[in-house]
Amino acid sequence: MALVRWCLASLGPYRRRAAAVVALSLAEIGLAALGPWPLKVVIDNVLGDLPLPAWLAALVLPVTGPGAVALLLLMVAAGFTIQLGGELVRAIHTQLQMDVGQRLVYDLRARLLAHLQALPLRHHLQGRTADSVYRLDADAYSVNDLVIGGVFPLAMAAVNLAVMFAILLRLDAMLAVLALGVVPPLYFSLRFYASRMADRAERVKALESRLLERAFEVLSSVAAVKSFARESHEVDRFTTSGRDTLQARLTLTWQESLFSVTVTAITLGGTALVLAVGGLHVLDGRLTVGGLLVVVAYLAAVYNPLSAIAHTAGSLQEALVSARRVREVFALAPEPLDVPGALDASAIEGRVRFDRVRFAYDADRDVLSDVSFEARPGELVALVGVTGAGKTTALSLIPRFFEPSAGRVLIDDLDVARYSLRSLRERIALVPQSPVLFTGTVADNIRYGRLDATDAEVAATVHAAHLDDVVARLPQGVDTTLAEGGATLSGGERQRLGLARALIKPAPILILDEPTSSLDALSEAAVFDALRRARAGRTVLVIAHRLSTIRDATRIVVLHDGRVAAQGTHDELLSSSDLYRRMCARLAMGRSLDGIEADTAAIRALA
Repeated sequence: MALVRWCLASLGPYRRRAAAVVALSLAEIGLAALGPWPLKVVIDNVLGDLPLPAWLAALVLPVTGPGAVALLLLMVAAGFTIQLGGELVRAIHTQLQMDVGQRLVYDLRARLLAHLQALPLRHHLQGRTADSVYRLDADAYSVNDLVIGGVFPLAMAAVNLAVMFAILLRLDAMLAVLALGVVPPLYFSLRFYASRMADRAERVKALESRLLERAFEVLSSVAAVKSFARESHEVDRFTTSGRDTLQARLTLTWQESLFSVTVTAITLGGTALVLAVGGLHVLDGRLTVGGLLVVVAYLAAVYNPLSAIAHTAGSLQEALVSARRVREVFALAPEPLDVPGALDASAIEGRVRFDRVRFAYDADRDVLSDVSFEARPGELVALVGVTGAGKTTALSLIPRFFEPSAGRVLIDDLDVARYSLRSLRERIALVPQSPVLFTGTVADNIRYGRLDATDAEVAATVHAAHLDDVVARLPQGVDTTLAEGGATLSGGERQRLGLARALIKPAPILILDEPTSSLDALSEAAVFDALRRARAGRTVLVIAHRLSTIRDATRIVVLHDGRVAAQGTHDELLSSSDLYRRMCARLAMGRSLDGIEADTAAIRALA
């Protein structure tokens, strides 16, 4: 019930539309209640020899007179009008109901996407993207399926049952009681099958999510699949997962079918019993033939919605599972909220200082331990170290992608936690080693750094990031639409485009993760020239794996096993740090920083 209440709460912004749906449902029930009566008059009073009830005679005889033909035509016209009115109301009702349902779905998707974006970066690094996409796409329909496909029909079926039962009591009390006889077996059948279908629906959702994850993984890594000629292998893996998913879906469908057959058997049995007893009452003269037709029509009006709900019981169970999966996402804590009185970071100068910072992803091992260093505006500070030294983690603490376990990261001598998160990140520009490019034009991707940038500013940034030659080759220049992920650009071109996006952002802090790793020597020199110009008034921190990057730095911080092993200028460290000398020697040989210890003797000989 908690899940249903949660879904119903989503109707808040659409109270008027929901009220209109309820009003149309009630009108539909009212017209359905009137529907059989013209036929009863035709059978009992026109074709039969029973006199019209006094109240009806007072209404129609002034119009029709005593003639049977006129009364027949009036009742046929009344029946036609009621049926047509019912269909029109049903059509409007369906359209409005669909409108409400789709609005609920898209609102939920928007809220879910906003919440997923608000979750800490750690969640996205450790979680599965495809599962989030599945919850955003398929599971979001749960609110429509539960409210529009479950709660509304059930509520209207209950109202329908009450109305029809009240009228049946007046016609024949025994038949009314017999009509209610289906309720207990229907209830126990629902209890019996619901738990079984819930477990199977949970398994189907999990398997379908994994199947989507498999396809997402293959298509996002198709270059690797092709390079290893593993197309058949991936198809086999997908087929195996698909076979398990298919079997789970078929098992759930079979359970739904059994439940549907059970409900249909119960309602057919109830109808047969009422028809048999009603027939006896007609033979006894306690009920007219027209009255029996009204009873049968009312039974259909009550039993048909119940049967329809039974046919969709499996879908409702899936909707409950989906709603639970969506609520699990909403239950995840978003990034830390701003502290009371959080400061606006729009006026920061960009002085960055790490003060005895410690960080651990879990309790077993510190990634950073007692890290302290400083970077000031106008400086380029390079972080160097072997893989796993903690360079990327350290710089990720500045925009608060992660929170320190101990110590402080300060900007302009204030803890970054004191600033409002949004304003802080607006003042930091990031260039990852493999920039993410979005669907759109080159200009759109550059403007992602500053949405209101003019064409002239975009052109200037293209020049600053040494993208002129790239843009000149494109058919529409900066207005050329990129392939997904910038697939038609080289790694170096994507890297320069990511740099342009950061340079156009009016941010006093610029963070780069090996900004020249995919560039040739000429492009690298041009980018460094751009970085030198960009350093004016900016604090630039760079994760460096190239000797050229290190030499250009104002200050170098050497990280080793999560600690600051040494820091200073290139010349200072060459004379004071044996570890740094070994790193530089290894880079001069064109080799990775990893494996320094194994090469100590050879590197010292080279030095």
